[in-house]
Amino acid sequence: MSESVPERVLSDVIADNLRATQGINPGKGERRSWDRSIPILARDLVEAGLGGVEMLIEYQLPLTSKRADVILAGHDRRTGADSYLIVELKQWSQAELYEDDADLVLVSGMGDRPKLHPVVQVRGYCEYLADFVGALDQHRNAVRGVAYLHNARDPDIHDLYDHVEDERTRLFSKTRRGQFVDYLQAQFAPGSGAAAADRLLSSSIRPSKQLLKVAAGEIKNRDQFVLLAEQRLAYEMVLHAVEKARASNSKQVVIITGGPGSGKSVIALSLLGELSDRGYSALHATGSRSFTETMRRVVAKGSGRMKAMFKYFNNFMTAKPNDLDVLICDEAHRIRETSANRFTRSTQRTGRPQVDELINAARVPVFLLDEHQVVRPGEMGRVADITAHAHSLGLAVHQVDLDAQFRCGGSRKYEEWVLRLLGLDGGGPEEWTGDDHFAVSLAESPYELEALLRDRLEAGYSSRMTAGFCWSWSSPNGDDTLVTDVRVGDWARPWNVKGDRAVGNAPASALWASAPGGFEQVGCVYTAQGFEYDWNGVIFGPDLVYRDGKLVTVRSASKDPELVRRSVSDEQADQLIRNTYKVLLTRGMMGTVVYSVDPATQEFLAGLLEPRV
Repeated sequence: MSESVPERVLSDVIADNLRATQGINPGKGERRSWDRSIPILARDLVEAGLGGVEMLIEYQLPLTSKRADVILAGHDRRTGADSYLIVELKQWSQAELYEDDADLVLVSGMGDRPKLHPVVQVRGYCEYLADFVGALDQHRNAVRGVAYLHNARDPDIHDLYDHVEDERTRLFSKTRRGQFVDYLQAQFAPGSGAAAADRLLSSSIRPSKQLLKVAAGEIKNRDQFVLLAEQRLAYEMVLHAVEKARASNSKQVVIITGGPGSGKSVIALSLLGELSDRGYSALHATGSRSFTETMRRVVAKGSGRMKAMFKYFNNFMTAKPNDLDVLICDEAHRIRETSANRFTRSTQRTGRPQVDELINAARVPVFLLDEHQVVRPGEMGRVADITAHAHSLGLAVHQVDLDAQFRCGGSRKYEEWVLRLLGLDGGGPEEWTGDDHFAVSLAESPYELEALLRDRLEAGYSSRMTAGFCWSWSSPNGDDTLVTDVRVGDWARPWNVKGDRAVGNAPASALWASAPGGFEQVGCVYTAQGFEYDWNGVIFGPDLVYRDGKLVTVRSASKDPELVRRSVSDEQADQLIRNTYKVLLTRGMMGTVVYSVDPATQEFLAGLLEPRV
């Protein structure tokens, strides 16, 4: 600590001007990385004559779980307007570029895995804040960023400076501390920053006009988004509800239901593009990590900013009422009882229903769902639940049911056959009599199932193998290979990857259904749900078997950790297992091949299906 700043003065500055955001209580509880860094930053502010500048600690970026270490709030020295500086504090003492990749760095003493370049990190925070805080929509230049490596000297981080491209994002080290103080003096006017901090913290949260323009251009130029019949009706109904809500300053709820492949996601993305083009603040959200990550990767490809348009249901816990015009909740059958999980801070564990948070966040919340795809305990995305909650709030609900079938070759016959097979529509199983648009067959072994699908893959079609959750799911081996958990006799294959990182040639979990290499692993319901491929293989495990003239579920045969919980009743488990197979059986666009590990069930299926594709 500098001798020029008395410790008493420094303590007063920290006490008076440091604000903890989002329920954090600095200085109490667990120790955080900024504990040592905050006094250093406060000292620099005092020496710059800026003791009144507000320090927002661990500011949570709107609608994300990401936190900026510090945001300094004050007034621009030249114009007097509100000014904000995002400070990413790093205690690194030595770092270098990772294999000459300008965006990644290796940090001494922190292992051999690269980390994001701190300037790239803070630049992203600046862009995101300007894109989502209403007060900054027309004042993007009011936000700047610095990475402050206050323990590092220039020779130990010299090649990191190559990524400093402009005045809006800068990098400072211990060596350049004097320059950092000068930089602060150039940015902020002396005096209190409390009012500027208040305006930032109380601002509406919505996509900026610039971001909406980007989204509209990206989505509306995709010619595959063509809406037909009930799809177009649902689309127009949402647009009408949005216009009406704005004109009458009211709030309405829209529910769109439909089976797999009925076009729910096409409607969702078409709406996101059209609403953005019209200048409405709209976001897309799901409860599926795999689905959201694929949307970010495919739809927002080439536009890092647009990825922020795709959120998760639990990102709206602290959203202000009606900050958005429209919130498009795709895969809404994945809505949970609450947004809290094991990582949620105690101050946010309110017990508030997740559906209430989603309805609260927008003037027109739109829910697209298929009730037969509820596959986890605690998922509450049913029409009756959403409608009842909306009515309890005094809100009108509009519902559209999609009749068309666009997955499974457009075969409504196949979808009805699956529902009858699984006992989900009140009728009993019936023989598959064929459909010119869709092929269904029985494989005599898992080897044959894999061979048939691989043949389709080599012919240029997309193919995937899936199975009921009846085998343990192991972490990767130490040599970066996957454990062959799914075993049927001497046939064995691994489950898809568990985490965010590829393992060997196997893609990360969220990309199993769409990325090259996914065919070599067996997918589970949590990675297959929401996706489609040309040819689909399904292995029935011992959790769904034919006994006494009907298919029955065997809860004890499931390895799904969600079904182990005592809070899940046998009736709930039965429904979830049947819904799981409904999801797995309806992923294919051209055909499905099935096989059961249980001899009696295999014989039962043989009576319903032809044995060859």
